[in-house]
Amino acid sequence: MASIKLNLINHSADANNSDYVIFQKNAATDVNIQSVAWKVVKNLGNSDNHPFEYPMEFQVCAKDYNGNYMPKITAHNDHVYEVIMAQSGHQLRDGSQTAANPNEVEVWNNLTQGAIDAQIYRDGKLLATKVNVAPGSKANFEFKPKIFIGMVSQVEEGTVMNSNVTIQYLTEIDLLGVSSADIIITGGGRGTDSVPFKFTLSNVI
Repeated sequence: MASIKLNLINHSADANNSDYVIFQKNAATDVNIQSVAWKVVKNLGNSDNHPFEYPMEFQVCAKDYNGNYMPKITAHNDHVYEVIMAQSGHQLRDGSQTAANPNEVEVWNNLTQGAIDAQIYRDGKLLATKVNVAPGSKANFEFKPKIFIGMVSQVEEGTVMNSNVTIQYLTEIDLLGVSSADIIITGGGRGTDSVPFKFTLSNVI
């Protein structure tokens, strides 16, 4: 599947060397899914740009209670994936079933004992996770073609985006139907000349 080509461009008057976080929110009703800082852009000076891609494909992964990570599998909506006990040990596999919601991906813990962490990766980077999925339980993931971007400090890629993380000027950007686009940062300044920061989609193809 194709990727959306994006370019973050700093046309702001920011003088604080701010960091910019990009992440997604789970659209499924599973309230225990944690969003993760997918990309963090640092040291983006005035007039600098940071190109990146948003692949339409994503992968599922699982971490078991022994700290083992299972190989990632390219995921498809309406599919069920499961962690089982194979002859060689714990294994993540396609469950050859359909999800209850055709827009979601399900990751089941079908072990007889021990919790797992179900994880989603996009472009090789952690996007979302559900920790401590008990045997016989599942994680439900659904991602619409939308990203969220904002200004942060002391946040690294892989950080869980919970209430402890302060995000300024959080903006939702809809990528539906987009092949490529620029994300323009404007605003900033000092004193009475200061204006709010904005993230705007531009040059959309």
